[in-house]
Amino acid sequence: MPASAPTGRVFRFENFELDVRAGELRKHGLRLRLQGQPLQVLAALLSRPGDVVTREELCSQIWTADTFVDFDHSLHNAIARLREVLGDSAETPRYIETLPRRGYRFIGAVRSEQTPGASHSAQLPSASGIPGEMPVPAARSKSHTLLLAAIVAVFVVSIGAWLARTGTHHASAASRVNSIAVLPLENLSGDASQEFFVDGMTDQLITDLAEVGSLRVVSRTSVMRYKGTKEDLPEIARELKVDAIVEGSVVRSGQRVRVTARLLQASTDQDVWAETYDRDLGDALKLQGDVADSIARQVRAELTPEQRGQLGSAASVNPAAYDDYLKGRLYFVNEFTKADSLKKAQHDFEESIQKDPNFALAYAGLADTYVYLAYSGAMQKDAAYRAAKQALDKALQLDDSIGEAYDTLGELNSEFDWDWDAADRDFNRAIALAPSYSCAHEDRAIFLAIVGRRSEALAELAKIEQLDYGFSAAETELGTYYELRDYPDLVQASKRALLLDPKLWSRHYDLGVGYEGTGKLQEAISEYQKAVDMSGGSPGAIVALAHAYSAAGRTAEAEKLLRDLERKSKQTSIAPYTMATVYAGLGENDKAFELLQRAYSEKSFDIPWSIKSDLLLDGLRPDPRFNGLLRNMALTN
Repeated sequence: MPASAPTGRVFRFENFELDVRAGELRKHGLRLRLQGQPLQVLAALLSRPGDVVTREELCSQIWTADTFVDFDHSLHNAIARLREVLGDSAETPRYIETLPRRGYRFIGAVRSEQTPGASHSAQLPSASGIPGEMPVPAARSKSHTLLLAAIVAVFVVSIGAWLARTGTHHASAASRVNSIAVLPLENLSGDASQEFFVDGMTDQLITDLAEVGSLRVVSRTSVMRYKGTKEDLPEIARELKVDAIVEGSVVRSGQRVRVTARLLQASTDQDVWAETYDRDLGDALKLQGDVADSIARQVRAELTPEQRGQLGSAASVNPAAYDDYLKGRLYFVNEFTKADSLKKAQHDFEESIQKDPNFALAYAGLADTYVYLAYSGAMQKDAAYRAAKQALDKALQLDDSIGEAYDTLGELNSEFDWDWDAADRDFNRAIALAPSYSCAHEDRAIFLAIVGRRSEALAELAKIEQLDYGFSAAETELGTYYELRDYPDLVQASKRALLLDPKLWSRHYDLGVGYEGTGKLQEAISEYQKAVDMSGGSPGAIVALAHAYSAAGRTAEAEKLLRDLERKSKQTSIAPYTMATVYAGLGENDKAFELLQRAYSEKSFDIPWSIKSDLLLDGLRPDPRFNGLLRNMALTN
């Protein structure tokens, strides 16, 4: 029989079909995610329905002699993956029966046929004598068994050849893995209400892998868009620019959780490793650390003793507290710009702490919500600072290896305290503990731009681009170029950001700044006008529009806008910094400096973000009082 013959065979059972030529398993015509060794094992079992295929036969046919793996372990994982995809179970099998210490047997009814255009091969005989119809057969003669063994051997070699065309064996593949993406884990609990738990497990696995210094780990923002996707894994890998993909599933039942994870060489879609973990819910954090550690070992990542200790040091947690933590974390990461969502996250973190007062991550999450409640204006700055600092102190007292906690501490020291040296230490510590934690790189990029360390800030942007390009990364890019007064790049970054969210008025404001900074005043006026209209008359956008009018020689229009704002400030509260820009635009410098001093005394968020970069203050820069403010803030001009 020619070796190519089996590549044209299709096997059908119930709603499934295995197309050997395409190397695909389909259900109701939809391709399922099954590749590598599990696919080969299924092919071998389908070729001999009703027969016991021994472990030795499977190992010798599928794993070649020069493949350095634990055969029993790998075969166990391949069978587990098959059962997961088929919806089968070892206890009450519908398809794959385990014969202890012997092997496996496919017990379902199987039909086999050639695909159109495939080379001819003899059809496997069946007990009924009807070609292609293959119910579970009676005992076969020795010669019959030998014939089938020969057929399956050629069949497996053929499918192995197909896999070889798409990749190399996993021992060498793993050595080239320098970047990785964790796709959203699949909820196989049969309960849609557990979706938050599964998404949270995905998030935590990404966080754990981010601690591995020699790996670039794509952020959660970038991978969540693939949730439920049918896109091919190699295509996803190309889009994310990674060497390897982790995918898997979560089953939660009662007080137990089972996670099945699989590592694939991205360019070839070939299995490198797979494992199933079954634990008590209280050990969920330890489980995820074990998964991350196994993946790091498989890709031969370089782990420092500290990083190895981090992955293996997770303590047990109250399951109900962990649920609350995951809910709070998802509220925070998905909607950190919305005060209502932040308050829900705060409530969930507080509930988590009440149920487990020793759960360090819950304190770190609570601190994050306080910081962003202050940014949103929903919490007084001083109260938010004190509450966040207290929560972080507790988190780091319980576990001083949490990179996220040091990142938030860096934010407190830069945005609240203006303690640049402390902030620098904290951001560096956060990145040392979690090198692929995108938020730490984002916060450090803004910090570096504020203190004038241009080349380092741009280097952080380059790292962020490798990890993530979502809302948060876009905001960081805009903020960094704004702080650096890099107006050509601000224009390009604003256009990219508008593609993500064209309805956000601040993106038009940033684009207007970029245009004004590059001398394109008419384009700037157009973008500022959009910002004014979309924001419902934001004072900051109005001042920017007036500034552009003045630069374009339309001084009467500029003065009218600014005087209207001056009158409005007597009826409603407008931030001191914004009013300083109004008076700077009107040429009333004494009033402008009076209000800047007030904003400085109140430690307004606007001051460090804008005093060195804001075009609206350019008229004040020659005044010695301006440099005095910079010196007071330990910022050089």
